[in-house]
Amino acid sequence: MTQIERMSADLSLRNEGRLGDVQPGRQVPLRVLFRFERRRRLDAQDHAQPRPPRQSIAKRARAADSSLVRHASLIPVTSAAEASAADAAAIAGGTPSRALMQRAGAAAAAEIATRFADRMEQGVVIATGKGNNGGDGWVIARALLAAGIRVRVVECVEAQSPDARAERSLALEDGVPFTTGATSLLTGGERIAVDALLGTGFEVDTPPTREIAEPLVRLRHLRERGCAIVAVDVPTYLDASNGYHAGATPCALTITFGSMKRGHLVARDVCGAIVVVDIGLGRHARDAAVAALATPDWFRAALPPIAAGAHKGTRKKVVIIGGAEGMAGAVILAARAAQRSGAGMVKCLVAPGSLLALQEAEPTAQSAVWPVGDEELASHTQWADVMLIGPGMGKEGARSMVERVLRAFDGPVVLDADALNAFAGDLDALRALVGTRQALLTPHPAEFARLTGEDIDDVLFRRFDVPADAARRSGATVLLKGVPTVVTSPDGDTIIVAEGTPLLATGGSGDLLGGIAATLLAQTRDAVSAGALSAFAHGRAAAMVSARQVRGYTLDDVLAALPQVWALEPNVRRPPVLCELPAVGEVDRA
Repeated sequence: MTQIERMSADLSLRNEGRLGDVQPGRQVPLRVLFRFERRRRLDAQDHAQPRPPRQSIAKRARAADSSLVRHASLIPVTSAAEASAADAAAIAGGTPSRALMQRAGAAAAAEIATRFADRMEQGVVIATGKGNNGGDGWVIARALLAAGIRVRVVECVEAQSPDARAERSLALEDGVPFTTGATSLLTGGERIAVDALLGTGFEVDTPPTREIAEPLVRLRHLRERGCAIVAVDVPTYLDASNGYHAGATPCALTITFGSMKRGHLVARDVCGAIVVVDIGLGRHARDAAVAALATPDWFRAALPPIAAGAHKGTRKKVVIIGGAEGMAGAVILAARAAQRSGAGMVKCLVAPGSLLALQEAEPTAQSAVWPVGDEELASHTQWADVMLIGPGMGKEGARSMVERVLRAFDGPVVLDADALNAFAGDLDALRALVGTRQALLTPHPAEFARLTGEDIDDVLFRRFDVPADAARRSGATVLLKGVPTVVTSPDGDTIIVAEGTPLLATGGSGDLLGGIAATLLAQTRDAVSAGALSAFAHGRAAAMVSARQVRGYTLDDVLAALPQVWALEPNVRRPPVLCELPAVGEVDRA
């Protein structure tokens, strides 16, 4: 039987494009399996073609004095291979592998006890697998027992790795009760269940095994009964490198070690709240990672302060070009966002048919119609500190407008929406227009696919890597919107932003982001910084409105929350926690 036939026989779909629950009698459509095969070939081609190497965040920090890559509050984001490399480097550097396991398990136990104190009385059940993820589970059990918490282990697969066997022996010596067989997961009445079955080694095109599939079904039953599921490192059957999964059980909490994994940031609905704890990987995690996660502490440190003696000129002047007839709303939203992000003055250039709507809706912004002659254009380019081009621009004449403006204006620019669609399949043409200026492209995945000529499924599958290729080709920093947002410079600096919520999944959300980004680009003169800061502010404002509820709110609520973001207070530090992300999206009521 071929790999594709095995996958078709063993896996099923949860929804289109994502592998789902293991259910007998249902098969994965071959078109989805072929898609994974195509992606694997694309990855192989990527590795075969010579490309400028992407340095780790630590190596870039040593090579240049960049607050973006050396700031201690940026958390490494790793693929499964990079996470494994960090572990191996720490072990080679003198840290015993069992010490890493013991730190991980102890930190996870403390986090479980802290977050679910109200459920501890009913006890904790831990499902363990054969590898080091199962070993972590045994350490958690021993630590909880030592704290006087009722705990038991269900050994779904016998421990096989040396460290897991050693920790199992210690736990049994200390009196941790255990049983075998997945059905016993349902017998204890616990309100917390720990998934320690399988860690970062799973790849989504690997057929699930019955020894793991059966306990996962039991964990799902426990969740349906109201039990809180806690994943160790990653939920079982979640691919840590890309976020695709083969029937992973949705968790209330995922506790991961040393670095945020790429898959966590994509599968937020599966991971629930996510906590990264320190287990002593330190520089080894930073050496392994090519990307870093923006945190509130980084945001506070990187946000440029507005001086006490500032005036409207020093706060910078933003020009927004767009607003075709019937599309004035896009420019209005961008202007409002710019004004609420600290811009000193905002000027909007729109189609004649949109001018009145703009003036009535946003009278504090200057307004004019699209420039016709060079002299008229020059009056705007000489005034501007930054230009945002594209919101609601429409297709007709968009490319010629972008080319005219970029040739006349040599300052920093943000290109969005129709300014990007105008270069569909012709990304390389942007390089000559961008030149050496600070430029930021802000596509959503469909716009990115059109711009680069790639298939949108491949863009989503390789969302952490494709922005780097586009940034090199265009000479501009690329902000690929999504879950998460990836910001990459032509030099390879990459910051991941995971602050958004589904509240932003609505028309006009990108226009708000454009207005914020343009303001910060004018004030920082650095496209990577402006891109990451704006994505963070945009997402955090939505989360402040509501992390879980979507219905009932609009983008007006997001705009109203921006002042709270700019005054963001530092997080309370509680070692060994490095960072945490809340659960987002409406609760599954099924």
